[in-house]
Amino acid sequence: MDAIEVNRRIPFTTTFNFRDVGGYRGHDGRTVRTGRLYRSDSLHRIGDGDRDAFAALGVRTVIDLRRPHEVERDGRVPEFDGLTYRNIHPEHAEWAGLYDSHTDLARYLADRYADLARTGTAGLAEAIGLIADAANSPVVVHCVAGKDRTGIVCGLTLAVLGVDDEEIASDYALSTEASQRFSEWIAATLPDAAPLPAPFLSSPAETMLLFLTEIRAGHGSVEDYLRHAGVTDEQLTALRTHLLA
Repeated sequence: MDAIEVNRRIPFTTTFNFRDVGGYRGHDGRTVRTGRLYRSDSLHRIGDGDRDAFAALGVRTVIDLRRPHEVERDGRVPEFDGLTYRNIHPEHAEWAGLYDSHTDLARYLADRYADLARTGTAGLAEAIGLIADAANSPVVVHCVAGKDRTGIVCGLTLAVLGVDDEEIASDYALSTEASQRFSEWIAATLPDAAPLPAPFLSSPAETMLLFLTEIRAGHGSVEDYLRHAGVTDEQLTALRTHLLA
């Protein structure tokens, strides 16, 4: 199934991975609606030059998946009229120091995502429950780079909507280019900063394929995993109702 042609990336000055999750084919040939669900890297950098562009999207809810200490360190999305901010941290172990250059990157990331899926069920269920409620839409989901925690939430959501795994993986892999733009910005803005590690800069499509395959192997289906996490059948139905056209 091919994605509908969508101008997916929404450019901002200092936010590099902001894009629309809509436009993919889902259940029964229906299409994931655009303008309902966005994904992004951290929104704390939205400045005066981007405020009007962000406000024009009409975002009602920001789901910030960062750890509380990351929010405290960097700050949060600026205040906007009518915007609800939710910091939801899916519990998971720190990943620093677990990767070395001899490790297969896709396998490493998929293992980290599997760990988060085991320990972060409450946070994932809360995030997807918020996305399922049409009253919260449009929603932006973000973390630091907008690819790992955000990729898990968006990947699970698209799977419930019936999007093909290859398309979900392709959407996830778009973060590689965004991370490169962010890396270039860091190098220009903070020339003394250490280079970003490989797991931060790359989003191999194989990672998402492994993650979804192994979720199904362990739980039978993505929906059954989410039920295990605490998402209700009513929320799964609502997710499809308002995000599929």
